[in-house]
Amino acid sequence: MVTIYDIAKKTGYSISTVSKVLNNYSDVGEKTKRKISEAVDELGYYPSSSARTLSTKRSWTIGVVFDEDSGIEHPFFNATIESFKKSAEKEGYDLLFASNNIGSEPKSYVDHFLYRGVDGVVVVCSEMDSPELKKLIESDLPSVVVDLDMRGANVVYSDNIHGSELAIDHLHSLGHTKIAHLHGSTTQFAGQQRLEGFYSVMKKHGLTVHDEYVVDGGLFTYEGGKAAMEQILKLTDLPTAIYAAGDMMAIGAITAIQEAGLSVPDDFSVVGFDDIKIGRFMTPGLTTIRQETTLIGKTAANLLFEQINSMERQLMSVKVPVRLVERASCQSISKINQV
Repeated sequence: MVTIYDIAKKTGYSISTVSKVLNNYSDVGEKTKRKISEAVDELGYYPSSSARTLSTKRSWTIGVVFDEDSGIEHPFFNATIESFKKSAEKEGYDLLFASNNIGSEPKSYVDHFLYRGVDGVVVVCSEMDSPELKKLIESDLPSVVVDLDMRGANVVYSDNIHGSELAIDHLHSLGHTKIAHLHGSTTQFAGQQRLEGFYSVMKKHGLTVHDEYVVDGGLFTYEGGKAAMEQILKLTDLPTAIYAAGDMMAIGAITAIQEAGLSVPDDFSVVGFDDIKIGRFMTPGLTTIRQETTLIGKTAANLLFEQINSMERQLMSVKVPVRLVERASCQSISKINQV
């Protein structure tokens, strides 16, 4: 096994100089760094995790929290976690995952992470009123919360209200006035915000919101969207456009429409929210609101690193812009009336 002594012997530098390079000290010249780094690669040296922990006073581990009941399998969270993971790995961190259910019965993930000695925690999926989340925010652990705006916490989230505005503005520009909304669970920040945005922009355009056109689709799932659309299809007076609070819900809604012998966009225009990959390749291609998952994950990681490195409690709230992506699932009301 190659040791730090082997690196020092090969390069001719002292053990302390080699150690400084391995631990990224700034008071070492570039030429020295380069020579030592080349020797590290040539000899295949890997520092032991225990030695690295002792020298830096860190575990080099970040805890990742998710709520099993809140849809962690959703593509949005998968993409966000992947982006966060790439940023963490660049800084030399490993990830330790934990759900709200640890072991055979509910247990505090805050206590779990404190026991494991993680350097920080990212929460990627949680209900707004979670007692565990509140406990984490009040603890001394550096933390960042994704997809939730919470007082006293470092947060990164999409501009959900503006996303709803973009969706309804687009449908209204096509002449639609009878617009239904399949909303996400209002126990979730995104569901609550997108619903609020829907009501606000409908009012802005002077459009009537029919109570029967606003249906709860649950936790942004395909099944929830399909069931919500099936409920709407039972109405005598049907809407001409559907705004779903998530792409998986929109895809479920399109399935329900097709199973009823109707089509998109000839009978209904449909807009989703997320811009997941499958929406780009389905027929028709799904018009949607794009969430910048790569930017969200990277921003969350940077906020957490800043806390870990500064050793000071800093609070930041970052709202990430969204944008409309037009595809083939929408058309003007005049074309629908001609069908």
